[in-house]
Amino acid sequence: MSAREVNFDGLIGPTHNYGGLSDGNLASSRNAGDVSNPREAALQGLEKMRTLLRAGLTQGVLPPLPRPNFDLLVSAGFSGSDRQIIEQAAAQAPRLLKIAYSASSMWTANAATVSPSADTQDGRLHLTAANLSTMLHRSLEHPDTTASLQAIFGDDRHFAVHAALPMHADFADEGAANHVRLCATHGAPGVELFVYGRDAGESIAGYPSRQARLASESISRGHGLAPGRSVFARQSAEAINAGAFHNDVVCVGTADTLFFHEAAFEDTAATLDRLRKASDGLFDLKSVMVPAAEVPLEDAIRSYLFNSQLLVVPGESRLVLVAPSEVQDTESTRAYCERLISGNGPIGRVDYVDVRQSMRNGGGPACLRLRVVMTDAEIAACHQAVLLTEDRIDALQAVVRTAYRDRLAPEDLADLSFADECRIAREALLDVLELEELA
Repeated sequence: MSAREVNFDGLIGPTHNYGGLSDGNLASSRNAGDVSNPREAALQGLEKMRTLLRAGLTQGVLPPLPRPNFDLLVSAGFSGSDRQIIEQAAAQAPRLLKIAYSASSMWTANAATVSPSADTQDGRLHLTAANLSTMLHRSLEHPDTTASLQAIFGDDRHFAVHAALPMHADFADEGAANHVRLCATHGAPGVELFVYGRDAGESIAGYPSRQARLASESISRGHGLAPGRSVFARQSAEAINAGAFHNDVVCVGTADTLFFHEAAFEDTAATLDRLRKASDGLFDLKSVMVPAAEVPLEDAIRSYLFNSQLLVVPGESRLVLVAPSEVQDTESTRAYCERLISGNGPIGRVDYVDVRQSMRNGGGPACLRLRVVMTDAEIAACHQAVLLTEDRIDALQAVVRTAYRDRLAPEDLADLSFADECRIAREALLDVLELEELA
């Protein structure tokens, strides 16, 4: 079956700010309270999308979620008009106001877990919205994320959109950031790797282990995956406590290639052995392990070497790694990438992109996209206006330049006019994407 990978990037919203809300995300904590630039952030993200579109890839976009989240603030006991609610929250619970304004849905690698139709029992493409239950600001996302996915993938002849798993620690699910699909070609049956940080009921010291094994197993069953083609591997505690809050901070894969740090998995040999057994008869696994002696774990996490997009690009004989410019700026990762592409391995080129506004909040190129492998029929059946063209990118950028602020400090969230600005900006974006029903 012929299929291709469509990257649905999150369109960064007008409330992009450095709230420092994410425990275990070192960049988020380090830059907490700094002044952000929502306009620049969104323009950087859209330019990354344009780069991939021009490379011959199919590029999609997911809209920002409605912010501020008034449901949260009302649940916290604030009442009155929208302006009165914001005024009360700013005075009495400024952290809750930051949470209500969080733009974290921009990192759509956490939006859902996706299994293509080549892997599923019913032959449909399955998407399960992530509950993101570990962090309060992210746990608010899944109802609106589900609505967005249903609006885009609404044809139930081709798609199955599942609601989030129960909001309990045993079902903690962070979406595709802890999931890798490997295959011979995108349209062929593949192997799905689910990486988790803890078992149900397990208590762990240190930074939060955000993905529970029960969540991964539940999604595999719900998507109708063949048991022998699902592999469950434990992320190393070393990586989590070094700041790899998701597996995609230390591992990325596509096609038949897994690219990962030496410290990514609790038991690397066992993980690779299970992947080889699961892929037997489908493809020969290519594993590229980066030794800690060449790239210290600290450098890998600070630069987000593995939070890059690993892509099959038309006309390229080897894979292309789209990495944040911080990889080029870090001596060990730059030197490693130079050695990587000079050899005859599966990765033949590294392209660097500027997503510094996102990086300062703890998300690289891979965080900003949700990979969805789709057949031509599925592409035709999804909502067409979210599939980008040069003209549509231009139209989105025009909205951003007009409606987004170029400076947002934490105290600006108390500005009583800001909520109206955000609503108007989002409605204009939804109009470009022909998703007015989400307004």
